[in-house]
Amino acid sequence: MSTKSELRLTDTNAASDSKGRTWGLEGGLFWWLIGGIGAGIIVFFVLLVVLNSSLLVSFLVALVPVSVCLAYIFILRQGKPPGYDRDLFEYATTGRGFSPQAGHNFNHPLL
Repeated sequence: MSTKSELRLTDTNAASDSKGRTWGLEGGLFWWLIGGIGAGIIVFFVLLVVLNSSLLVSFLVALVPVSVCLAYIFILRQGKPPGYDRDLFEYATTGRGFSPQAGHNFNHPLL
């Protein structure tokens, strides 16, 4: 009786499928958050220092780019398939793509 006691190792490439997580955000989505925070800081100081707005108004307006970036991350990217945001934008601007429109009557002049 011979028994094999050695382990068989197989390459599954499981690590290559994941782009990682930073601060709980998939892939490079944290860069969008960093960009939104940076834009918010710039808007805050431009309104406060250059345009002499009040502190409250400057802060509330500076929240807009951060909020837009957070909405983009959590509504269109986080947990969605790759290209979901681009597909949704393309659908909103040009319609359905290559499939025929539902309920559309195609009258070809040569038929």
